[in-house]
Amino acid sequence: MSPSTLLAVTIDAVDPVALADFWARALGVAVGERSTDAHGTTYVTVPVAGGTDLLLQQVADPTPGKTRIHLDLQTDGSTREAEIARLTDLGARVVDPAPDHPWVVLADPEGNAFCVLGRHGDQDGDRDREPA
Repeated sequence: MSPSTLLAVTIDAVDPVALADFWARALGVAVGERSTDAHGTTYVTVPVAGGTDLLLQQVADPTPGKTRIHLDLQTDGSTREAEIARLTDLGARVVDPAPDHPWVVLADPEGNAFCVLGRHGDQDGDRDREPA
């Protein structure tokens, strides 16, 4: 018997089309397939390098309270602060600057929390910052 394969990370969304657009732009990819099931629920994929997609699933009422799963994004060619600025320009907002940690907590346009970390090996996430 073969082990399971992770197909997608699913995010509930009131407007899955708009939220898929946010995540596609945040990750620098194109929005993937859009489908509707027999119950009228809309699904939109955001293909991610490595094979595991984000799947935005339409819900009438998002689940209240703390999300028990979240995404961690790591900067590739910019500083953590530059990436946070780019993401907030796309519609995210800073939820917790977490000054004592190498990440900053943001929320996407529908309030789903995610973290932004600096490049690998950057303890404070911003290797290019001038020393104080």
